[in-house]
Amino acid sequence: MQYIAPLAKLIEHFRALPGIGSKTAVRLAYHVLDMDAVQAKALAEAIIEAKEKIGYCNTCFNLSDRNPCQICASDARDHSVICVVEQPQDVAAMERMREFKGVYHVLHGALSPLEGVGPEDIRIKELLNRLYDSDVKEVIMATNPNVEGEATAMYIAKLLKPAGIKVTRIAHGLPVGGDLEYADEVTLSKAMENRREI
Repeated sequence: MQYIAPLAKLIEHFRALPGIGSKTAVRLAYHVLDMDAVQAKALAEAIIEAKEKIGYCNTCFNLSDRNPCQICASDARDHSVICVVEQPQDVAAMERMREFKGVYHVLHGALSPLEGVGPEDIRIKELLNRLYDSDVKEVIMATNPNVEGEATAMYIAKLLKPAGIKVTRIAHGLPVGGDLEYADEVTLSKAMENRREI
């Protein structure tokens, strides 16, 4: 279907977003057009403000509107424990748990030789610099439980071994409320491997 030029442009911008297909892009574009002018302007201003005011923390490389970020600047956090994650969204997920009291380091990716992502393409060097300049006792590897995440965790653990820093890996296995019959072999294997005494 042919759309008038401004609508077609809006649809293309929505379609460029991750996880948005053609039908959803069209729905979003029509929704924006149905908004009153004040709502549409507020949405546009929120996007512009986010782009202008949000950057990366110079310490942990999480998204922040200040430098250092609120977590890195907090005296209430345990700076001797660093949780290493792949993306800023992972920090938000960990913070929803409200149990982790340490600080973070965001790699902005994972090692993936097939896609041409090597150690120099993610924030491993910055993590190492950070560790050698502080009294870090433990690094928790919270990368994704896939081939790239596992490779990244193992690579960083190997780099940190000579420094005598304890490196741990978050456990993987069955989700709470999940059924065994629907779990794949790798998930069941990880669940058995990470079992603990009760």
